[in-house]
Amino acid sequence: MIDKIAWIHLKDGRVLGTRSAGKGTYYLPGGKREPGESDVETLVREIREELTVEIDAASAKHIGTFEAQAHGHSSGVIVRMTCYTASFAGELVAASEIEELAWLTTADADRISPVDRIIFAHLHEAGLLA
Repeated sequence: MIDKIAWIHLKDGRVLGTRSAGKGTYYLPGGKREPGESDVETLVREIREELTVEIDAASAKHIGTFEAQAHGHSSGVIVRMTCYTASFAGELVAASEIEELAWLTTADADRISPVDRIIFAHLHEAGLLA
């Protein structure tokens, strides 16, 4: 089981996605926790590293936990993505391993990971994602 935390940042019916250098697939921003970190501590650290903005930890709201086959891993390896919305301060800039930011909709299903497809469907059903 791969345990990840993701930030759901929605704007105008689209969600922010990131693409790492040398990769063709977009992922929701976030990543794996360090030993001893809480979900929100992981969220704050990962988003600062990847997007150079400061998440307001007090505003973090859990919106769901989703599981699917881990993209790029052998069959049977599952990723669990615990997703949060949160406000932030600063300007979104690709940093660290992130090469590109993109605003994605359900029409981008062929460009995202399997777990993100499940999350996108959930957001779409809730009327949050085009």
